[in-house]
Amino acid sequence: MDKLAEERALHAQGYKYVCGVDEVGRGPLAGPVVCAAVIMPADGIIDGVDDSKKLSAKKREKLAALIRENAIAWAICRIEPQVIDQINILQATRLCMKNAVESLKVMPDFVLTDGNMTLDIAIPQKYVIKGDANCYCIGAASILAKVCRDGIMDGYAGQYPEYAFESNKGYGTARHIAAIKEHGICPVHRRSFTKKWV
Repeated sequence: MDKLAEERALHAQGYKYVCGVDEVGRGPLAGPVVCAAVIMPADGIIDGVDDSKKLSAKKREKLAALIRENAIAWAICRIEPQVIDQINILQATRLCMKNAVESLKVMPDFVLTDGNMTLDIAIPQKYVIKGDANCYCIGAASILAKVCRDGIMDGYAGQYPEYAFESNKGYGTARHIAAIKEHGICPVHRRSFTKKWV
């Protein structure tokens, strides 16, 4: 499979800076949603870039460093649990993606997003189903977002050790739910996601 097919087709149409956007953290009970936007060079490809969920943490860290080093531009944004509770996770994700695109130091002239997400931007865009696995620049964005969010949750693990965020990254594992039932929620929990257990 040619993971550069989307980018090549857009370059052939005259689009110079094609940006991939992806999110991590729509489903967890705690922590922010994190989105990355990346414009990668038209020539060459970093071997191993894929859906971040398919890669080991060590591989993601290595690839993230290469992506940041080689990208024409990249940006990462986050939306905190309090905002997620106010506007819902779908709107928070769309806002986070929009903010990531608008934070790029080089503005793209076309945006590719993962899944079926459309953004409130004036730039031409297209969503790609399973884009993190099938589209190079979206895969690169998924890796940056995942590495960033995992680091955030590892930091929260030190502040709130009873929830084992270092292993569950805020997702609703049995151990995590049991901890919520025993200790209640902490400041980084999403109240709209956890209200049935407290």
